[in-house]
Amino acid sequence: MRSKIIIGSRESALAVIQSEEVQAYIKKNYPGTEVEILKMKTTGDKILDRTLDKIGGKGLFVKELDKALLSGRSCLSVHSLKDMPMEVPRELPLLAFSKREDPRDVLVLPEGKKELDPDKPLGCSSLRRTLQLKEIYPHMEVKSIRGNLQTRLRKLEEGTYSGLVLAAAGLKRLGLEDRIFRYFTTEEMIPAAGQGILAVQGRKGEDYSFLEGYMDADAWAEGRAERAFVRELDGGCSSPIAAFGKASKDELTLWGLYYDPETMGYQKGSIRGKCSQAEELGITLAQQLRDAYRKGDV
Repeated sequence: MRSKIIIGSRESALAVIQSEEVQAYIKKNYPGTEVEILKMKTTGDKILDRTLDKIGGKGLFVKELDKALLSGRSCLSVHSLKDMPMEVPRELPLLAFSKREDPRDVLVLPEGKKELDPDKPLGCSSLRRTLQLKEIYPHMEVKSIRGNLQTRLRKLEEGTYSGLVLAAAGLKRLGLEDRIFRYFTTEEMIPAAGQGILAVQGRKGEDYSFLEGYMDADAWAEGRAERAFVRELDGGCSSPIAAFGKASKDELTLWGLYYDPETMGYQKGSIRGKCSQAEELGITLAQQLRDAYRKGDV
């Protein structure tokens, strides 16, 4: 066990709270260990005037953290799993997933409001949400919004948006659960792969056995299945592909959304199997939905 552990983190309030969760676990279980958080502003945090698909994707949120990890400035990194690219460097493996926080998407209104203003757009940060919002609010305009959670809430209060669609997990971790006006079920709005899960990343070949108790087996199965589904469809921030798994004992149910970029149509479906087959389930569901859509079996 190292005498000092440095955790790499984005500098946003939410990212720091997430890193502090891992820090607290290590301190509690290894009291003599010094644990420090190294805060960094990533390229994705700096460029806020364009959507992710225009600036290079989710990799921009991990680039600086990966460099710090590779150079030895940090010992491990903590990420929101949903913000991680589907492919990670072999030399920087994912070590553990946290117990999952609420995976649902939610609607937040300006303070004091009880309904959406139809003359103002809904603000959201992903094509995945935009696509599914058209089913729920067909008459509402949806407009992109970037920035950390506090920045988005400030823009909402300034009157630019009728409401925001955000992840419940982030609001709850920041103590802002009271801002949630409506929860969307995971059936009506399938979450992003990994939503609500924290991922700990480290360097290949090093001993991270001190994280064994932090690992949540259900989240590990769910996250791996979801990421395999998206990876099989070559999806990323520029595609509204969605996946959500639910593990119960040794069984895993996976829901997915396949999107066809040529027709701009999509299809949802699910599959069930063993947690031990998590990645195979993700790949199989992706292939089933893609093949069914292309054959017209919608």
